[in-house]
Amino acid sequence: MKQKPRLSFWQIWNMSFGFLGIQFGFALQNANASWILQTFGADVHHLSWFWLVAPITGMIVQPIIGFMSDKTWNRLGRRRPYFLTGAILTSIALILMPNAPHLASFIAPMFIGGGLLMIMDASINISMEPFRALVADKLPEEQHTLGFSMQTLLIGIGAVVGSWLPYILGNWLGVSKEAAHEGLVPPNLYLSFYFGAFVLIASIIWTISTTKEYPPEFYRDENDQDTKETGKKHPKVKIPKTMWQLLLVQFFSWFALFSMWVYTTPAIASHFYLSPDPNSEGYREAGAWVGILFGVYNGVSAIIALLLPRLAKKIGRRATHAIALTIGGFSFLSFAIIPNADLLIIPMIGIGIAWGSILAMPYAMLANTIPPKQMGVFMGLFNMSITIPQIVNGVFGGLILQYIFHDNPLNSILMAGVFMILGAGATFLVRDTLDIKRQTS
Repeated sequence: MKQKPRLSFWQIWNMSFGFLGIQFGFALQNANASWILQTFGADVHHLSWFWLVAPITGMIVQPIIGFMSDKTWNRLGRRRPYFLTGAILTSIALILMPNAPHLASFIAPMFIGGGLLMIMDASINISMEPFRALVADKLPEEQHTLGFSMQTLLIGIGAVVGSWLPYILGNWLGVSKEAAHEGLVPPNLYLSFYFGAFVLIASIIWTISTTKEYPPEFYRDENDQDTKETGKKHPKVKIPKTMWQLLLVQFFSWFALFSMWVYTTPAIASHFYLSPDPNSEGYREAGAWVGILFGVYNGVSAIIALLLPRLAKKIGRRATHAIALTIGGFSFLSFAIIPNADLLIIPMIGIGIAWGSILAMPYAMLANTIPPKQMGVFMGLFNMSITIPQIVNGVFGGLILQYIFHDNPLNSILMAGVFMILGAGATFLVRDTLDIKRQTS
């Protein structure tokens, strides 16, 4: 395989720009899906079951798409056909999801909403996995941290706007925040989903039109030539040790994140607004505030993405990730002592630091250990380290809430803090090749 040339800042920006649109749609889903499903009639104890569709579809879709994208070469390239396909399908789901009641003839709206949530997650995964592989495809090892950090920056920008848009429309631009009647989604929310669909398509088209992929010949190495000459097959590629070592870190991190996405709205509504009823005015205010808070942590992640490569260069990627997860863990735990909802911005800053590192450091540590020709399938398999902890949480999270936490969703947020800190400790079990080179040089 030829030596990969270093890319400029703007080349890396362009190749990652589609992630802004992906995360715009993902942020709308994360901040509002629980609220929408409860509006459609879902019980708080069953929310984690609806959220299971995201990790389950991711676990199935990403390895398949990774394998297929490794083998795909056409006019659009290797990864770009999947960017476009996933963007089109996700945009359709974004438009349809807030309109689930209008689609209901014989099926309850919450089940239609759950089905559209599944379609949306599957479609996002079609686009997302090849984006991770593209960074490793295009960049030399010394730019991997920068590449994944750039994705984190754009993820943060897209997520901030996506999370805040319903609030901006409803509070600054005069769009109604009141649904026509109970069981429907208010205009400020469904218009946000429509705009999210447009941003997603536009950003993906930008990446496709500004970024070229290396041709298949670029990945032919001496082993390919040896195979032709001797007739011997390549030895089977084993899963890198680094991937195995990262599994525990990922389990604790993503178990915590799943709790945050599912239970932040009901936790804040019941604890700070004293409004557990999803159709109450207080709950709607809590839901809008959660969108702002989610925008804060995503905005912080965008800022921290610019600092991560520098910090990792000084103290190593493992230490950087461990520090970030520790800050995030204690930020979750601080929910117990925060006196009012306005001050929740403070722990969200810490959670944003953790989120920024979660989106970049594990992939940076992993990327240089994966064979280039199989980057897509290995990145897809690594996605199981994200989906499995979410599935475990989805299966048991509602039961824990009901039987151990006595229906207090705030305790689910505190549990997330404990798991995040455990993830920080597990980071030091990972063997990072770049850290070893840094220490020995």
